[in-house]
Parts: sequence; C-alpha cells; structure tokens
Amino acid sequence: MADIARLAGVSTITVSRAFKKPDLVTEELRTRIFTHAEKLGYVPNRVASALAGAPSMNVVVLIPSMTNMVFVEMLAGIHDVLHPRGYQMLIGVTRYSPLEEERLLQTYLEFLPDGLLLTGIDHLPSTWNRLEALRQPTVHMMETTDRPGCYCVGFSQFDGGYAMARHLLDQGYRRIAFVAAQLDPRTLARADGYRQALRDADLYDPRRELLVPEPSSISMGANLLDQLLAEAPDCDAIFFCNDDLAQGALFQCQRRKIEVPKQLAIAGFNDLPASGWTLPSLTTIATPRYQVGRQSANLLLTLLEGKQPTVPTYDLGFSLVTREST
Repeated sequence: MADIARLAGVSTITVSRAFKKPDLVTEELRTRIFTHAEKLGYVPNRVASALAGAPSMNVVVLIPSMTNMVFVEMLAGIHDVLHPRGYQMLIGVTRYSPLEEERLLQTYLEFLPDGLLLTGIDHLPSTWNRLEALRQPTVHMMETTDRPGCYCVGFSQFDGGYAMARHLLDQGYRRIAFVAAQLDPRTLARADGYRQALRDADLYDPRRELLVPEPSSISMGANLLDQLLAEAPDCDAIFFCNDDLAQGALFQCQRRKIEVPKQLAIAGFNDLPASGWTLPSLTTIATPRYQVGRQSANLLLTLLEGKQPTVPTYDLGFSLVTREST
C-alpha cells in the first residue's frame, strides 16, 4: 500500500480509502491508484484488515438455489445496494438443507464477514443459537417472524396461498387441487394457506393434494399433472406451488388436448417472466423478490452503521395476477 501511495503521489490513507470506500475518492484519483495497484499486483487482505478491527467489506448471503429465478432476482437486488457501497457478497447455496446451511455458515464465519443475509427462518436450533451469539448483524429474507431480536424482510407465504385458493373459489371452481414439489417451508406455508381457504369454504379434500419432495421443474409439472389426474380425474382447478410446475402442466394440457381453463384451470406462484407469455397466460401470485433483496441489504446497512431500524420486520406483500388460465 505504501508503494502504491508513493507511485500515485498520495497518502496511504487515500489508497486505503480508495479500496474500502471508493465513493469518497475522486474518479481521477481512483484510476491512478488502481492503475499502480494493478501494475504491482496488489490485492487488499480483507482478513488481515478485519483482524486489525477494520470492516472486511464482505457480506455472507445464503440462498437455497442458484437455478431458481426467484433467488437470482433477490441476489440482483442485494448486489445493487451493496456493490456501490464497496461490499462483496460471499454467496453460499444451501440446497434447501438446514444442515448444509449450518455448515456453510460455520465456513463463511471464518472469513470474518461484516454481516449476514439468510434466506428463510427454518434454521436448526444450533444455528439460531450461533446467530444470537454473533456480533455481526443478520437479516432474514423471504419470510417474516415475530421472533424477538430477529430482523427480516419478506411476505406471508400463507396469505399468498390463501389468496390464490380464494381466487379460484371466487371464479366458481369447487374441486380445487394443490400440487407441490421441493417442499421447503415456504412451499408448505402456501399449502397451509390453500387448505385454510378451502376449509373456510367447506370444500377441503385431502385426496386433491399431491406433494413430492423432488426438486421442482417444468418437466416435473407435466408429470405431476398426469399423476394427479390419474388419482383425481374430476378436478376442475389446480393450484401449483410455483410457476415452473404450472408452466409444465400447461404444456402437458396442450399435449393431452385438455382445454384451459374451460376443462381445467391452472394457477401458479411467483410470476416468473415467462408466465405472462404462456398460452394461455398463467394466473399467479407476483412476489417482490428483487425488492426483498434491496430492502434486506438496506436494512443490513442500517444495522452495520450502528443504527436502530424503525421496525424489525418489513412485510412487502404480494399481488394476485389474474390471467387467462383461470
């Protein structure tokens, strides 16, 4: 760092600031400093800085999947807030496993991150104990909880499931099925919402549920449609736990010459980009995953600055998007 400062004609403090808080250094100075750093092959040692008491400028972000667009868009929201502030994301994929989440957490804490952004609240008891003992602030994403001392940004998965089932009831459907894969806690909460809506209408039938633990996909949606109709052929509507499955079901309905929604209504969850362009277009629940990422990152920055947030929980809600499939 001293070599870079000498070559650039600035102080070592300015060099340090250029790497840690680039927005506080003019563009001309940053260019000069980074040019000399590149020539010298200099790379800041974040761990050494953290051990010396300085921020590591790293934030751990744990998500269940890198192939699910929901979490990719959430990462984009996080990046758009943290990157301009000089923070880097240490991304870990839990594969929907609380055990893997605990292992990743233990590994990443060795890098002395400044804070953590975790998906969901379905942690192991040992993970909760570790989080409560940490000095680093933690924000939970995609779900809300009233657990004391817990900061979170998300929406009610239960209410989303209830809203979709209620929509199908309001459209006049009475033999409504629910189909799900992966079976993570958010999916199961949507199932609970569906059940409650049908119980409120005195129309709940457990035989119209099909839940499998395998990973969700478009091809899985087609297969599950066939399986459900083999077991409950009189269904007049199917609520799929996500749009991947629902899109696969729509494609399979076309192959089987099942008219949607005349013979069978199809609904999904999450409003993925393709859902507005399927034929027929898919009714779904639009979820604010990009906004969840942004708000979670902003909440974490507030905590890192030592400030007390106005509220510990931010419920960003959801919206019912009605289209041709229902």
